[in-house]
Amino acid sequence: MRCATLTAEQAHQQQFEELLERHRGIVFKVAGTYCRDPHERDDLAQDIAAQLWRAFSGFDDQRAFSTWMYRIALNTAISHLRDRTRRERHHEPLQEWHDLAAESGNPEDDARLRDLYRCIDRLDAFDRALLVLYLDERGQRDIAEILGISETNVATRIGRLKQRLRKEMER
Repeated sequence: MRCATLTAEQAHQQQFEELLERHRGIVFKVAGTYCRDPHERDDLAQDIAAQLWRAFSGFDDQRAFSTWMYRIALNTAISHLRDRTRRERHHEPLQEWHDLAAESGNPEDDARLRDLYRCIDRLDAFDRALLVLYLDERGQRDIAEILGISETNVATRIGRLKQRLRKEMER
């Protein structure tokens, strides 16, 4: 008969795995925002999961796991983007996202979606993070906590970001 009691280490690992599974959409959302290439996206998702595991011992269970997870995931993605940029040393257009999203069948909608992704590609890493959180309908307080800025700054930056995207989409 197997012993049903888990060691503290096994319980810690099991808790992490359950939380990661419950919130795994965050990992894929962040990885998809920062990487267009499917292989690179998968690598980044694995890096995020590994970084989450390394940092899990410092997680304060009195706080929201998703907020902590976003902070770790976005910091990992931003570091990944900076490292990739350093490696490339020159700008190469990112692969279009139409392979990431299913074609709608409406060429006009597909073209607008590709235009939107091109606009997102031109955003700096911080604005991408802000956009991911905003589109995920996170509250200003959560966004401020995750990104380490004030709620007022969040509101201002979101307003400017929306204006910028609108202008770029009109071109």
